[in-house]
Amino acid sequence: MRGSGSSWRAATGRGAGAGLLLRALAGVPLRAAENSPMATGATEKGVKAADGPAACYRELSRFPAVTRAALRAAAGGQTFLLYTECSRPDLARRRLLRFGRHYSLRRTAGREGLAVSRTALSAEIHNQLLSQDSPTGQRRALLKRCPRQGHELLEVWDSGGCSHSVDLTAVGKHGEVYTEGPFACLAWSHSETRLLYVAEKSQPKRQPPCPWDVPGAAWPAAEDEDEEGKQFVYHEDWGETLSTRSEPILCILDLESLSLSVLEGVPEHLSPGQALWSPNDHGVVFVGWWHKPFRLGLNACSNRRSGIFHLDLASGCCELLSAENGSACSPQLSPDGQRLLYLEGVVGGPHRQCLCLRMVTWQTRQTVTVLDVVQEPTEAFAGLYAEVLPPRCWAADSRRAVLGTPQRSRTDLLLVDTEAATVTNLTAGSPEGCWELLTLQWDLLVATCSAPHHPPSLVVAVLPPAGQELSLDWVPVEDTPTVPGVTWKTLTVQPPCSRQGPAAQDTQAFEALLLSPSDGTPPHPLVVCPHGGPHAVFDARWRPSMAALCRLGFAVLLVNYRGSLGFGQASISSLLSHVGEQDVADTQLAVEQALHREPLDPHRLALLAGSHGAFIALHLLTREPERYQACALRSPVSNLPALLGTSDIPDWRYTSLGLPYSFERVPRAEEVATMLLRSPISQAAQVQTPVLLCVGARDRRVSPMQALELYRVLRARGVPARLLWYPEGGHALAGVETEADVFTNCAHWLLQHLGQPRQDGTGRHRP
Repeated sequence: MRGSGSSWRAATGRGAGAGLLLRALAGVPLRAAENSPMATGATEKGVKAADGPAACYRELSRFPAVTRAALRAAAGGQTFLLYTECSRPDLARRRLLRFGRHYSLRRTAGREGLAVSRTALSAEIHNQLLSQDSPTGQRRALLKRCPRQGHELLEVWDSGGCSHSVDLTAVGKHGEVYTEGPFACLAWSHSETRLLYVAEKSQPKRQPPCPWDVPGAAWPAAEDEDEEGKQFVYHEDWGETLSTRSEPILCILDLESLSLSVLEGVPEHLSPGQALWSPNDHGVVFVGWWHKPFRLGLNACSNRRSGIFHLDLASGCCELLSAENGSACSPQLSPDGQRLLYLEGVVGGPHRQCLCLRMVTWQTRQTVTVLDVVQEPTEAFAGLYAEVLPPRCWAADSRRAVLGTPQRSRTDLLLVDTEAATVTNLTAGSPEGCWELLTLQWDLLVATCSAPHHPPSLVVAVLPPAGQELSLDWVPVEDTPTVPGVTWKTLTVQPPCSRQGPAAQDTQAFEALLLSPSDGTPPHPLVVCPHGGPHAVFDARWRPSMAALCRLGFAVLLVNYRGSLGFGQASISSLLSHVGEQDVADTQLAVEQALHREPLDPHRLALLAGSHGAFIALHLLTREPERYQACALRSPVSNLPALLGTSDIPDWRYTSLGLPYSFERVPRAEEVATMLLRSPISQAAQVQTPVLLCVGARDRRVSPMQALELYRVLRARGVPARLLWYPEGGHALAGVETEADVFTNCAHWLLQHLGQPRQDGTGRHRP
């Protein structure tokens, strides 16, 4: 068991709950009847638990997240200007508030080596979609949306103001610019005269009604006849969260001539993205995803066939730099332009997996593996699981790089020596469980760190010379206080040998994070949360909703069952063909061990999960029908065979059963039968627990009809059930208003069905 609860140190469609939420957001106090009797008493600071879920969530979601950082060297090279972009939910206005902050960093002779000061007040960012500083930091490119016309503008700003502004929509060379997701980029050339970005290919304009439908209308002109009838042609997209992303193209804006061009030479069978300029600006390096014979969902899927390509601008020659049949992404060029780092995995299999770190020597095109896939984790290194490398990850020596990745139930910063092929964990053992690198420039590290009881803090450090990196002296820039009323620890769970197979996989330990109220009287009711994915991880980061549950009096168990990221590839692979069995057994084992070790109420248990985690939760309800008193699920998987024709990742249905997938594969009766037997819907008659279901009508990964089917079955059998249907919601149910409403409804559901613990004569809780 590993524990941490200390504060920051030197190493550091609405449901009924919507009405409660909106009244709380408007400052209207909740009636006593709307609060659970268990949610009484004041926390050490701030809102009282008695104020209800909406008030707790409102208070704990106010801490900003830093989304981008950029450094600029000032006079003498001893002073640096740090610019950060931050965001946080603005619940009162139901939108995401974005703002910028400015700091000054000065090298000093002291031990920490840096002095930090704020140089300006925070300023709100309006209508900005993308931003990127030039290599010297003297210019900044901004992609904005004009609020009146809805046009996209690409601007360049320098010390003299706005030097360039181009209306991309009016130019009409392409469709919407990609601003987020796996394809998006905005890259300066080394000469700072050109900008490279990705946009959607222009599609034929919608034609006017046919002349026989409109009296007096003229027939199309001859030049329009080729486009006639094409407006309803189906265009494939890249699935969940990428439904408007079909045909990405690379675009270049020349700032000297103010000319905009679509880059030619990208093979037609590829969708390009994550582009950057090659050394001397002679070409463009990009990631190309194969989209033949058809596109599969790309979001959270690092197993799609892709490669690192170099397109020579003079010759038009497009060269593949990575493996022919691999899954490569996130190229990053060293400061001296001699080395190109990228991540690479295998095609097919688990949607997320342990990756290897590869490097190309630019002049010779020689490729080496810097860090290979880790089958079994060690104390020093558990493997790479990050979907992308940080946008600036190279040290000034062009030899070392820093990146963040899950390491068991933590996310740590790793220093990689690309010549020695060694890795050093820079943040192991720190009280904060999640570290994220924002930028590394001039050997200055800018990062954020957080923990389940500690909102993100912004910190900086000087990267020492090679061999002297431990331990780094982190200097707080924006140091957030710990949240009172929340403690946490890491539980290690050792499963028994339960099936035939390699012993290392069958009995490999896994972990769970336990968050507990620190200002209540135990035993606490327990909310059990297996994560979705299934190949994902609950790392020890700040999650406002989980902290809010603690403030309401619940303990929360975040379960990283075998198959989670951060525990080696063998653990990931062990889940294949065992979904619905191993993951369910692991979650229940974590619950039993937590109840045995910790002061928790075994008679007041609830489940809270989403996607594959909801799949696990439903299985637990069918196998332990009297064990759990409440269950709240988001975007649940309940019927595996139904996903074959409705999900953007149909390949997972085969992979989860240990079967190979091919694009031409069609379902077989015996495979569909096996999927149905593994599905919770087949055992829904066993469910007795009250169930709340939250789904998004636009979910491309798990059809909301699955939840509707389950809801009808439960209602028909007299099980208390409620369905919340969000018309604009996707699989993640993201968005300021949606996330707040989902949390409020889930929290009220748990409070409603768990009830108040009984008390003995002394006033203490007892089971």
